[in-house]
Amino acid sequence: MTATMEPATNESLFCTPSAAPALAPTTIVLFGATGDLAKRKLLPGLFHLHVAGLLPEFRLIAASVEELSDEAFEEHARSVIAEFGRAKPEGAEWAEFADRLSYVGGGFGPGTTEPLAAAASAAALELGSTKKLFFCAVPPVAFAAIARGLGESGLNDDARVILEKPFGTDHESAIALNELIHSVLDEEQIFRIDHFLGKEAVQNLLAFRFANGLFEPVWNREFVDHVQLDVPETLSIGTRAGFYEQTGALRDMVVTHLFQVLGFVAMEPPSSLKPKALIDEKVKVFHSMRPLDPTRVVRGQYEGYRSEQGVAPDSGTETFVAGELFIDNWRWSGVPFTFRTGKSLPVGKRQLTIVFKQPPLALFERADVSTAGAAGNRITFDLGDDAKITASFMSKLPGPDLRLGTAKLEFQTTQQFGDDGLLEAYERLIHDALIGDHTLFTRSDGIERLWEVVTPVLENPEPVRPYGAGSWGPATADDLVSPHRWQLSGES
Repeated sequence: MTATMEPATNESLFCTPSAAPALAPTTIVLFGATGDLAKRKLLPGLFHLHVAGLLPEFRLIAASVEELSDEAFEEHARSVIAEFGRAKPEGAEWAEFADRLSYVGGGFGPGTTEPLAAAASAAALELGSTKKLFFCAVPPVAFAAIARGLGESGLNDDARVILEKPFGTDHESAIALNELIHSVLDEEQIFRIDHFLGKEAVQNLLAFRFANGLFEPVWNREFVDHVQLDVPETLSIGTRAGFYEQTGALRDMVVTHLFQVLGFVAMEPPSSLKPKALIDEKVKVFHSMRPLDPTRVVRGQYEGYRSEQGVAPDSGTETFVAGELFIDNWRWSGVPFTFRTGKSLPVGKRQLTIVFKQPPLALFERADVSTAGAAGNRITFDLGDDAKITASFMSKLPGPDLRLGTAKLEFQTTQQFGDDGLLEAYERLIHDALIGDHTLFTRSDGIERLWEVVTPVLENPEPVRPYGAGSWGPATADDLVSPHRWQLSGES
């Protein structure tokens, strides 16, 4: 069964890029321009924004530690955009983009700011504008040096700065990093990025809840039995051992992506859809989160991880984590929120499931109708690129007898509305930073609170449990959702 929808005629939930205000000419500086994130997402994304007419008049300064000529980096950019981009680097559009591209090598920080400062000054003179956007596509340990360099060089003036996750490694480091960055930049200049929040499907959570009177009245502890957020990955750590050994699945995924999504799921209706009002409600959820109980968090490590290049032979880093979270407020008191994510699992997926309480089935049992295996009513959000919403409910099976089965009603954004104007997560977030919209970014007080929530697990973690690559992780993770099952494992 497929849902049929028409575009709403009232004001959109979010301001679309085409409705955004005109942008002043901007110098865009991409730190980590030769890294994997820039290769796969940022350079292709910036070029697509250019092709779509969503960038202002700009100059793009690529910065990294390698020493490259402008011509060599231009060829690198053309190559990665051809491999990973949706818009192919050819014709007049590529010529225009390449003409705005330059490269500065040698790194950036206190004492090494002059080459980049000179390039930014030349770009500002050419554009007739001092507006700047910095994207820090670098390991988090480099944030402090970049912040100090921006202050030392004066490049922090009239600038916005996008910072990648994770922001800090624990509560104390997050506070220290916030204090350092706030000594150079105002909070309004800082855009802490979480690319999950830029996904069309995650944003659709807000529209689903607050634009539909059908669902919001039952979005609470009276009707919801439990909530599951499942983000398995099939990939191993690959060549990221240096990063992963310092973070692990809890820091890499839970404090950032998973809890940010749960903030959207659990928040109260904001007074408006302006960034501050919406973020305020999300942060209220974070403050209502009960600190995690280490005994209700399962940490796993796939067999063979310790043999990966760069991994310590006795490493206790988790490549899998599953846990149970409670939100102690009026709406959600007593409702378990369970989460699961990890490497080398059977499927790659991003799925949120809202499971509603099962109604009394005695009426059907008295009529000798089998209710064995009857799945609870649920709404499932595919948070990947499919952006699909599925409502599952009980229905009569065809035939002369009264028998129950599970029926599904599905909606998929691109099938219904097409993909015209659809932006990938990083593209959307870069554009939002350019126009100064903080709605889909994180705030310092929210980040610090989430580190508080996970502190008990960081300080007293349970031992990691081995699991076979391609399995669903340690078997003890199933106990977290008992007497229910993990929805994504194909179980009711």
